[in-house]
Amino acid sequence: MSAHCQLTGARPGFGNKISHSHRRTSRRFDPNVQRKRYWLPSEGRNVRLTLSTKAIRTIDIIGIEAAVARIRARGVRV
Repeated sequence: MSAHCQLTGARPGFGNKISHSHRRTSRRFDPNVQRKRYWLPSEGRNVRLTLSTKAIRTIDIIGIEAAVARIRARGVRV
């Protein structure tokens, strides 16, 4: 599963892992991404979205209809 959010567009960040001896190796900071299913009443069907936990809280506030409109405005197919 790719680690990016369909609503917020959050993607992995990159940086360095620093050991006790202060040697640096590259690492990846993945967002906390979950697969979640929502009922979309306007279309009478379920949609399965890949969302970060921040986006899940956003959907709780603005609602699934507004969230799907934002996702489609970004050009992502739902």
